[in-house]
Amino acid sequence: MNLESKQGQLVRSLGLLSVFFLVASSVIGSGVYKKVAPMAEVMQSPLLVLLAWALGGVLTLFGTLSNAEVASMLADSGGEFVYYRKIYNRFFAFLYGWANFTAIRSASIASIAYVFAQSFNSLVPLPVLPGELSSITVFGFLTPFDNFGVKVFTIGLIIGLTYINYVGLKTGGNFSKVVLYIVIATIAMIIVLGFIIGDGSWHNITTNATGYVSHSWTDSFFIKNLFAALLGAFWAYEGWSTIGYLGGEIKNAQRNLPLGLIFGMLFVIVVYLGINFTYLYVMPIDQLLADSKSTNTIAAVTVMKHLLGNGGALFMSLLILLTTLGTTNTTILAAPRLYFAMAKEGLFFKGAAEIHPQHNTPSKAFLFQAVIVCLLVISGSFDQLTDMLIFASFIFYGATALGVFVLRVKMPDAPRPYKAWGYPIVPAIFILFCVALLIITFASKPREATMGLVLMMTGIPFYFYWNRKVNR
Repeated sequence: MNLESKQGQLVRSLGLLSVFFLVASSVIGSGVYKKVAPMAEVMQSPLLVLLAWALGGVLTLFGTLSNAEVASMLADSGGEFVYYRKIYNRFFAFLYGWANFTAIRSASIASIAYVFAQSFNSLVPLPVLPGELSSITVFGFLTPFDNFGVKVFTIGLIIGLTYINYVGLKTGGNFSKVVLYIVIATIAMIIVLGFIIGDGSWHNITTNATGYVSHSWTDSFFIKNLFAALLGAFWAYEGWSTIGYLGGEIKNAQRNLPLGLIFGMLFVIVVYLGINFTYLYVMPIDQLLADSKSTNTIAAVTVMKHLLGNGGALFMSLLILLTTLGTTNTTILAAPRLYFAMAKEGLFFKGAAEIHPQHNTPSKAFLFQAVIVCLLVISGSFDQLTDMLIFASFIFYGATALGVFVLRVKMPDAPRPYKAWGYPIVPAIFILFCVALLIITFASKPREATMGLVLMMTGIPFYFYWNRKVNR
């Protein structure tokens, strides 16, 4: 019996509602709980923090609107890898896939799972190594033994969720859906409680931190800080594009994929603005900053402790456990479809092209992903990983938006079930913003930006090796 006869096949089993839930569950994760503190630290103003959340949401929506037109035309398993192969060429498509494998998507999984372990650590303290071991660095900035108990727990979570998705798309998708129901209900409850029983006030929203210094909106210092805050917001909004990897498993994908993307992101923006307004309404910004200095402290837990005491802190820790569990699961579920598409083109490890004959999943692609994610967990801290992946991901977000213009020229008569709202202004604004973000991030965080580029470029030798084999 040859390999083809043993292969399973990907099944179109996801409807519009499932796409909506997968978009929302792939986005709502650790950032909504953790990133308000570093954003507050750079902006020093509650109103400016909320502005950063709103601006990040609007710009992400611009990217989603642009992506949706391309997705409506080219929907298939592999997402942007499939799009770029048709818009640009095989090499650029490969660079996207490799960047996701080594940095963007793998670092996203590592980071979200890491927050899950941090939240668990706040409930049940995990073991740490002695100081002389935990302080060991590699290349001067990697800290493999720091926070070692949290990292080991993170790795265990990744292995467990990989298995859940290894055995079937419906198993992983239904798990994420149930978690999202619980998360949205509890977030709504937190917002209501913040206004009903909290001792918050509008004064907290309008009062800046004691370290706040007023700057003109055109001042370079203000612009630099705003972009630093936006990096935090974009991390929280990160993940929406992963649904594109499941294009080959979505019913009527040309319609349901773009609609699910747009409605899912609109829903996420409303949720994020509501919960972050609640944080800043309940707790003065100075106290939030003071209480968020510890390595494993999460801002949302600090706020809920302030609101409801130790019981509130416990409740929020459990909610974060649920949320990050669902988001980690959804991200793990989607990304192997990208590596499957690459392997089918001969541009990835050959085994990733195999579909499990019983589970109908790209089983070996899940295993490759688990290995690289676990290595990233060991290598660096949460914020190093998130800054690295945001820098790398916006290279390709901008390329997708540019693809709207390219396809309008290359394929003017091709069916477009959805056309980008606000074309050409909306895609153009998003492209310009991506360029600005890349430049400013490289200037302000050169280590993380360089790390993302280096990991991306490590794929070039693999490309020439695999491409040569295909062309023999």
